[in-house]
Amino acid sequence: MKADKSISTAHPKWFGLSLQALVILSQKSEIYPSAAIADCLKSEATQLRRVLAKLAAAQLIETREGRDGGYRLKRSPETISLAEVYTALKVGEPFCSGMLDTIGIHDTELKMKSAFTDIAQEIEQRTIDTLQKYTIAQLAERTLSKSS
Repeated sequence: MKADKSISTAHPKWFGLSLQALVILSQKSEIYPSAAIADCLKSEATQLRRVLAKLAAAQLIETREGRDGGYRLKRSPETISLAEVYTALKVGEPFCSGMLDTIGIHDTELKMKSAFTDIAQEIEQRTIDTLQKYTIAQLAERTLSKSS
C-alpha cells in the first residue's frame, strides 16, 4: 500500500523558507507583515503565507489578521528547534521513501520493501535528531552576525 501523498501539501522548499522567516521574526518583537517578510526573502507573499499558516497551526508563531496584521514568534527563538519546524511542515516523505516505488510484489521484493522502509525511517529519525540540536536563535546568530 502506497502512502497518501495528498496528506502533506508542503513543498520541499518550505523548510528553508520557514527557517529564514523565523530568523527574521526572531529579530522583531512587534507584528511583522507577510509582505515585509517576503520582501526580505525575495519570495512571493502568497506562498509565504501558506508556509506561515503551517507554523501558526503548530503554535510556533502568532498571527494577526487585517490591515495591521502580520506575524511574530509565539515563543522565544531559543526554545524553537529546527526539528519542530520540520515536523510542523510535515516536509514530505522520508528522504529515501522514493526507493519504495521501485519494489514489485514478489516475496523477495516484499522483504526488500520491508528493509527499505526500515532504512527510510531510520534516516528520517536521524534527520529529526540532528535538527533537534539547533534552535532558531542559533541559526539567527550564525546567519545574522556581522562579519569582520
